[in-house]
Amino acid sequence: DVLDPDAGFDALAGRARLLGLAGQIDPPREEVKAAVAECRAAGIRPVMVTGDHKLTGLAIARELGIARDGDRAVDGTELERMNEADLRDGLAHISVFARVHPAQKLRIVEALQAQGEVVAMTGDGVNDAPALARADVGVAMGITGTEVAKSAAKIIITDDNFATIVGAVEQGRVVYGNLKKVILYLFATSIDEVVVLLLALLAGYPLPLAAVQILWINIVTEGTLTVNLVMDPADGDEMKRTPVPRNDSLVDRTMLGRVLLMSATAVLVTFGWFVWRLGQGLPMDLVRTETFTVLAMCQWFNVLNCQSATRSAFRLGLLKNPWLLGGLALSITLQVLVLYAPFMNTLFYTVPLAPASLLPLLLLASSVLWAEELRKFTARLRVEGKPQDPRPAA
Repeated sequence: DVLDPDAGFDALAGRARLLGLAGQIDPPREEVKAAVAECRAAGIRPVMVTGDHKLTGLAIARELGIARDGDRAVDGTELERMNEADLRDGLAHISVFARVHPAQKLRIVEALQAQGEVVAMTGDGVNDAPALARADVGVAMGITGTEVAKSAAKIIITDDNFATIVGAVEQGRVVYGNLKKVILYLFATSIDEVVVLLLALLAGYPLPLAAVQILWINIVTEGTLTVNLVMDPADGDEMKRTPVPRNDSLVDRTMLGRVLLMSATAVLVTFGWFVWRLGQGLPMDLVRTETFTVLAMCQWFNVLNCQSATRSAFRLGLLKNPWLLGGLALSITLQVLVLYAPFMNTLFYTVPLAPASLLPLLLLASSVLWAEELRKFTARLRVEGKPQDPRPAA
């Protein structure tokens, strides 16, 4: 039979039989849902920009946890009708943008930035390039990405996996945290030396440390520990912390408070020991050697303090960073050498100390650890006492 094309499907009425329907889906990777959950816990809000129909995009977004109750999807036509005020007001509840053109992707990025958000944009096509270039962090796909997208982006991931981006965020937080640990350690262990010398000068005492001993502490004692502290592994809670603000200072008020506490404690025990031993009429070489040793020991305990702002050094354990453990062992070995090797005694103006006298010095120097442990304990109590914010992470 010949069918009239102008008759449409009516010509098939009663002449066709339904055999079945076939559907297909491009399912998201299994690891993406877990990665989205990590983003949420870390205070990062994922938003989907898709070429699919908005209902399809919203269904996938709900499956992955990108869209939550009350969230909605907007397509390019709806977005075109929205003015800037409407868009910014609705951004908090729009989790899916569907079938948008390049200029609209750029508009979405700029609207988020106008609200003070730090925006990371992922993409692989030529039409993603404007938004990739405008975003704070443009992330291009290394496998499927076009050369234009790669050129516009700041980061290229080689496996095209969203979970890789989340892992990069975690590592970035680890690196940033370790950088702050080193700054804290260098400040705390430099200020105490200066204050000890100034107090001695102001009080009319002889110098408690020889110049070469100060160099030893700065170059050897600290040098064997500083780089090792940078290599601290992740604490495990990086992706549960709130994002670092864009204008965050490397030396903030909390760090200054910790520097003051650790430095003041080290100064108190070091200078106090110096004055007390000097008042006993002991030889200056012996008193200076003991003072030098106490200060070096304070640096050993301070590096343990710097590993975490809230977690106890006893909970962290030295074994979590074998490099730091090795550096600490090396620092202790070199300190023993400078105390008991005759040629080192001559170079560094030290005298051998009775082995039994080292334990009191070690206990005295541990005061910096106990002072910081007390501060950490009170800090944990304050955090536990705060009411939890019932709102979902954004």
